[in-house]
Amino acid sequence: MPHTAQWKVSLRLFEEDDGTTKAHVVLDTGASALTAIGTAHCHPADTNVPEIGDELAAGRAMNALGRQLLNTAECDIEGMGAPLPGDSQRTGWAI
Repeated sequence: MPHTAQWKVSLRLFEEDDGTTKAHVVLDTGASALTAIGTAHCHPADTNVPEIGDELAAGRAMNALGRQLLNTAECDIEGMGAPLPGDSQRTGWAI
């Protein structure tokens, strides 16, 4: 049976006076939400380019969110009694 879902992602960026950029990302699946934070720091000797800080902080937050999502999937797979990847028996759910 086909399955379709729509998840919403909210990403907010904050730049502080000390050259630090913070990103806060929220993934809302409708049934649960995952959140992650990423930061970027401009070296004092470098020119402060806000777009670079945004990209780094957002990328780091999204990476952290992705790791959380994969960990959640692993727990769900294990909860169904299926062996995790790396075990001698394989399932159809490769992580």
